Amino acid sequence: MRVVVGLGNPGPAYEATRHNLGARAVRILADRYRVPLEPDPIGALVGRVAGPPDALRLAIPQTGMNDCGPVVRALCDREGPEDPRRLLVVHDELDLPVGRLKVKAGGGTAGHNGLQSIVEALGTADFVRIRIGVGKPPSSDAGVEYVLGRPEPADLERLDAVAELAADAVELVVAEGVGTAMTRFNRRSD
Repeated sequence: MRVVVGLGNPGPAYEATRHNLGARAVRILADRYRVPLEPDPIGALVGRVAGPPDALRLAIPQTGMNDCGPVVRALCDREGPEDPRRLLVVHDELDLPVGRLKVKAGGGTAGHNGLQSIVEALGTADFVRIRIGVGKPPSSDAGVEYVLGRPEPADLERLDAVAELAADAVELVVAEGVGTAMTRFNRRSD
């Protein structure tokens, strides 16, 4: 069993923001597999995909980015991926240029409140991340407004494309492993 979590904030006001790219990628996966994302009592929209190679649980927490950790913990406890590396978290990343994507196994949170919430709830950072680059805000004190703002039209097209690429990366991690996905996606220069 693999659990794939797309981070974002619930509600239409946040849907097209940079901060919701993880949720957008999970919605793309749900469309590809033709599974509905339905409200679940743990506080997430959840879709169930049968294998092979692995069964997947697709999830988008509905608690808000900063409080998603307990939802992810409840999902992992219920679905049973005992190895935290079977959890894939898809999220926006300020430290990557707009349109870049990187796959990462474990590591720090780089100040990402959603990741921090998950690490605190799980007691480990040893899960796989699919990092979607949104670029840096115009000033260091504009981070919140930047990630919660709507991208410029020029960036929007690139972010839509990289959300599709993030869904591809999840599928490759599941099919061939995190090492293969890192080799394929982390070396891209576009």
